[in-house]
Amino acid sequence: MITLRPTDERGHIDHGWLDARHSFSFGRYVDRAHMGFGPLRVINEDRVAPGAGFATHPHENMEIITYVLEGALRHDDSTGGGGVLRRHDVQAMTAGAGITHSEKNASTTDALRLIQIWIMPREDGLPPAYADRRFDPGPAEGRLQTLASPDGRNGSLVINQDATLSRVFLDPGESVPLTIENGRRLWVQAVAGSADLAGAGVSAGDGAHSETPGEITLSAGEQGLEALIFDLP
Repeated sequence: MITLRPTDERGHIDHGWLDARHSFSFGRYVDRAHMGFGPLRVINEDRVAPGAGFATHPHENMEIITYVLEGALRHDDSTGGGGVLRRHDVQAMTAGAGITHSEKNASTTDALRLIQIWIMPREDGLPPAYADRRFDPGPAEGRLQTLASPDGRNGSLVINQDATLSRVFLDPGESVPLTIENGRRLWVQAVAGSADLAGAGVSAGDGAHSETPGEITLSAGEQGLEALIFDLP
């Protein structure tokens, strides 16, 4: 069974400098029916105006992954981690026992668009950590490319939870099988284009999830597809 989370039903906050869509309750957007999906707690799609951003602020006990879609993101944190990230760059931060960081649009002329993901860790109080990596899009063409995992497999970033984040790029009509193991759950977040997921139509910004074990097929529509795939406990 596939359950949809359509983009036009997500929370929407517009602060002028920040235009954000929230798949789950976040900040001033509270929806008791959408508090998360297993350990997946946040999927925010943020558009940040040129020169604007989030000033230094704290986090704790959360695995935070940022996937840059457009523009340049400037990150600095209390571990000494930081730099400018662009398209195909991904960062993973363990907030653990406590971390402070800032995230800002590194450009004064171009908009920044990103997806920020929060995943609850396997345990609290872990040492704070930061890493980022550029992922060649080639290996994601027509098959899953691992971006984050608990063991860093296939060159992915390490997160402290039994969860795997992958991405895929599909040409129009191209398909990829997705397997849901017993005791696992699947979330698909359409980033661009459109697709059919086991008979359910998804478009850019839509989420779709299932907890039914078995193999399902993700097939791109006429615009092709870019999607993030979460395999979760």
